[in-house]
Amino acid sequence: MNIVIIGTGYVGLVTGSCFSEMGINVSCVDTDKIKIQKLNNGIIPIYEPGLEELVKKNYKAKRLNFTTDLKNCLKNEVKIIFIAVETPPDKFGNADLHSILSVARTIGENINNYVLVVIKSTVPVGTSRDIKIIIQNELDNRRVNILFDVAVNPEFLKEGSAIKDFMSPDRIVIGVENGTARKIIDKLYKPFTLNCYRMIYTDIFSAEMIKYATNAMLATRISFMNDIANLCSLVGADIDMVRSGIGFDSRIGTKFLYPGCGYGGSCFSKDIKALIQIGKKSGYSMQILQAVENVNKKQKTILFDKLIRIFKNDLKGKIITLWGLSFKPNTNDIREAPSLAIINLLLKKGVILQVYDPVAMNEVKKKFGNELRYFENMYDAVNDASALLLLTEWKEFRLPCFKLLKKMMRHAIILDGRNIYDKKEMQLNGFTYIHI
Repeated sequence: MNIVIIGTGYVGLVTGSCFSEMGINVSCVDTDKIKIQKLNNGIIPIYEPGLEELVKKNYKAKRLNFTTDLKNCLKNEVKIIFIAVETPPDKFGNADLHSILSVARTIGENINNYVLVVIKSTVPVGTSRDIKIIIQNELDNRRVNILFDVAVNPEFLKEGSAIKDFMSPDRIVIGVENGTARKIIDKLYKPFTLNCYRMIYTDIFSAEMIKYATNAMLATRISFMNDIANLCSLVGADIDMVRSGIGFDSRIGTKFLYPGCGYGGSCFSKDIKALIQIGKKSGYSMQILQAVENVNKKQKTILFDKLIRIFKNDLKGKIITLWGLSFKPNTNDIREAPSLAIINLLLKKGVILQVYDPVAMNEVKKKFGNELRYFENMYDAVNDASALLLLTEWKEFRLPCFKLLKKMMRHAIILDGRNIYDKKEMQLNGFTYIHI
């Protein structure tokens, strides 16, 4: 089977690599010539555990190839076209659909046989209908009668475990219109469903909504717990005990109940903004999601607020260390990361910032350049620091040598944005310890 995947971002590259691992011939297409050139040279543009090995293996086996020439790809006997281009938010929070609609036009201009067009990008409800209309209009302009179908297959990949998520999915959601499309999808995903992983077939509009609703629910749980954690700090309750107490309720469960310094990444904020705008266009106010977004925006500054109180607003010239810059562990993605909000606030206060992250420092350097001091070692980064802020819960931060930290720091102050340390232990080690 030959398939084309348009877009070599996070979703497209993981999808293409995993399909090729199952013996499918995959052509990954992107308009970014430099990115395609790097991929053809074995240089992976994103950090994701296991991805580089998978790409190189299947590229070498000639099951996976990269190109900028979509028109040429469509000349081949392509059975399925996946659209996995980005849909970033515009200034109002709406999903920007220019790229995906442009791709639809190109497909309509160039297909020569039946294809199933599968939308993998996160798009507002109704976008699949628009894509179908655009493709059909282009076929009509060409005066050709070529059949095609459109399906929606939202992705649920977690950065840091995307390969596992794709290879062993907890569910595969497919929005289809007819039996022909369903048979093709069944065949494509059969290698991933041999162990009875769940296939969920829906109508197309519902599939488009499922992606947004999933991310909205997860973000809501995070913001809810952050709100409760902030209240706990005022009334004297322990948020970890509260989390355990509610998490063992079978109606609630334990996942996404961890308080922290705010969520980030490419999905939650973008999708919540888009869902709010979808509501507005439909004449409905998404009040809960507006609150979720407001809570998260404030949560990203909570460690800064605590630091201000500790030093009584006198931060100018002080050295502050940040451990963790990516929005979560096992990725170099800094989009919407709490670290960006913290860095901007601290720089305005005249702070000397020393930072360390296992994989995301190059991404931060692109944004802040020489405004920060970058270190290749977590301990070197705390030298002479007045305080250490932990923003990402990388494994190597879990059991540091506290004796060495205390010796190297000017003041033994740690602000833990992910609650990974034990308060009593930190106090016994002589640290002023502030957590969420």
